[in-house]
Amino acid sequence: MRIRFTKMQGAGNDFVVLDETRRRLDLSTAQYRWLADRHFGVGADQILSVRPSPQAGVDFEYVIHNADGGEVEQCGNGARCFARYVRDKGLTTRDTVRVRTLSGVIEPRLAADGRVTVDMGPPVFDLPAIPFDAAGLDPHREGDWQTWKLALGTHAESLIVPVAVLSMGNPHAVQLVDDVETAPVALQGPKIEHHPRFPKRVNAGFLQVVDRGQVRLRVWERGAGETLACGTGACAAVVAGIRLGLLDARVDVHTRGGVLTIEWAGGSAPVWMTGPAVTVFEGEIEIPHP
Repeated sequence: MRIRFTKMQGAGNDFVVLDETRRRLDLSTAQYRWLADRHFGVGADQILSVRPSPQAGVDFEYVIHNADGGEVEQCGNGARCFARYVRDKGLTTRDTVRVRTLSGVIEPRLAADGRVTVDMGPPVFDLPAIPFDAAGLDPHREGDWQTWKLALGTHAESLIVPVAVLSMGNPHAVQLVDDVETAPVALQGPKIEHHPRFPKRVNAGFLQVVDRGQVRLRVWERGAGETLACGTGACAAVVAGIRLGLLDARVDVHTRGGVLTIEWAGGSAPVWMTGPAVTVFEGEIEIPHP
């Protein structure tokens, strides 16, 4: 099967975008994985599918598959690219669109400077909803919140890391580090991602606080490994920093792929994310049968 695609990136987090507004491609997990492969396919952190509105009051459906082929609930950098794509392709004339994801409805908004702002919805702290199994653990109070001590192994001498746990439509475990450049992302990231206390796996964030308005961040993404930027990871890290008493309500997040601006007023207020969304190239590719 031969399909058209658009390659996009948001702060270095890169995507293959597929237009399924006229017909479903019905790709298999193996085909999504092949598209994302950087040696045999196009190469991407995630595959984004644009589908017709599934309900009244919503403009599009936004479907996300990670590089491992698994479908996931949310992708913030992808949401910005999604909004840029539907506008550039003439699928809408609106600057703000309502988009249905697995985790709910979001509203990306195009700005005059070319960046895109996304209402990512409020953060989720209810542990079963994240989901996170805290049975037998005691929380450590910090600020007006808490962290949880996560053992990265089953032996008595296993490394224990304190993490702040929340969901931005997908689960995140955020830990504070002194320097993101030397943080053990490749070592600890997979262990945290697959930790049994996260039944749906988790994104592992490594957060360095520079000052109350600036942070540096690296994220090991569930199903993708470390990426140059993670939009929901940036949102989760800033929310965690605010609740731990370390950050103000507006923070610039410096990732390896660029800068994202995150704003959160606290409580049940939505988290706002602003950043770039860029088309890299377009093409056609023959997808092998599964």
